[in-house]
Amino acid sequence: MGAPLHGGVSFLLLGGARRCHRPKLLSFQPRPVPIAMAKSSRAPSAPLTFDLPESLVEKIEVLRRERGLKSVSEVVRLAVDEFDFTRCEFATDPFRQISVRIGTAQRGLLKRVARQKHASVGEVLRRAVEALPVKAAGAKKSSAR
Repeated sequence: MGAPLHGGVSFLLLGGARRCHRPKLLSFQPRPVPIAMAKSSRAPSAPLTFDLPESLVEKIEVLRRERGLKSVSEVVRLAVDEFDFTRCEFATDPFRQISVRIGTAQRGLLKRVARQKHASVGEVLRRAVEALPVKAAGAKKSSAR
């Protein structure tokens, strides 16, 4: 009935056998035929990105080899499946953002140390503040720099 032309478009001739009317051409696109694909045995997954210390990344790789798993993702899925989350407690100290004023020399020092130690400036600052000793009550205050 319809003759395929270039580009996959077919034309259908309408108008019957009458000689007095000019036949009309209607174009139509053929519908794609759905192809049945094999169903995956796993539920759909999505990427999850998170930071781990190098030592834990190495442990994941050792576990992957020892257990004959194909990927790091399989190790993580196994860990999530087997871990008892009802018994674990996470000790977290809530964070609060503060803003301080420091000179360009100290800012440069913090950035340089952070780069050298592969850390963030915030982490370097936290370590510096944590290292300050707290004076006993009643001790004399030192002058601010």
